[in-house]
Amino acid sequence: MANLKSSIKSIENTKRDRARRLKVIWALRESLKDALKGISTKAADNESLVRNTIKLIDKAISNGILKKNTGARKKSRLMKKLNALKKS
Repeated sequence: MANLKSSIKSIENTKRDRARRLKVIWALRESLKDALKGISTKAADNESLVRNTIKLIDKAISNGILKKNTGARKKSRLMKKLNALKKS
């Protein structure tokens, strides 16, 4: 347990920031699952699901939750699956 007042505040801030990051990560994970499910079941609204997922990925990158290359990789793989579905 921290003794100094500043250490206690630092721990509280860390908990708050972690909770905020996890909330974004969970939302992104759920959105990715929905988009992939929409692509695999050939849902009518799969393009809008992918668009919303890419928007969440971009927000996570801009807030420093995801690294730039990680976000680019996720977007690329998602678009690759969507484009393969369009071709077939």
